[in-house]
Amino acid sequence: MNYQIREAEEGDKQALAELRIAAMKESLENINRFNPVTARNRFLANFAAEKTKKILINGDLAGFYVLQNKNDHYYLDHFYLHPAFQGVGLGSEILRIIQQLAIEDHLPIRLGALRGSRSNAFYLKHGFSYTHEEEWDIYYEFTHG
Repeated sequence: MNYQIREAEEGDKQALAELRIAAMKESLENINRFNPVTARNRFLANFAAEKTKKILINGDLAGFYVLQNKNDHYYLDHFYLHPAFQGVGLGSEILRIIQQLAIEDHLPIRLGALRGSRSNAFYLKHGFSYTHEEEWDIYYEFTHG
């Protein structure tokens, strides 16, 4: 799949918030917690363009991720694809890039996924291991070697 990864800009935040809502809608509805206003406000309050990578296909926003270096591990804070780009292999390709970076830096990747989300199976399929869970999220870690 032909895609580009670019640095996000401050002007991208509304489009990224809308993409996140579209990507999370099904999962949040599954646990009766879908509220687009709350989801948008929570994202916008914590948005940091310098930490965000947007994924473009033919110039169109297809997704984004935020990978934070926490010194002893990477934390995949956000990873969302627009529903039109889910299930076509794009997420797997992007995740492999992130995993390769972690392997090269000898750091694990940690993340949380919403309970009831299809992303849980996605991360398990890609070598992540369950670590623990909280009320709404299930946590995973990827280590190499």
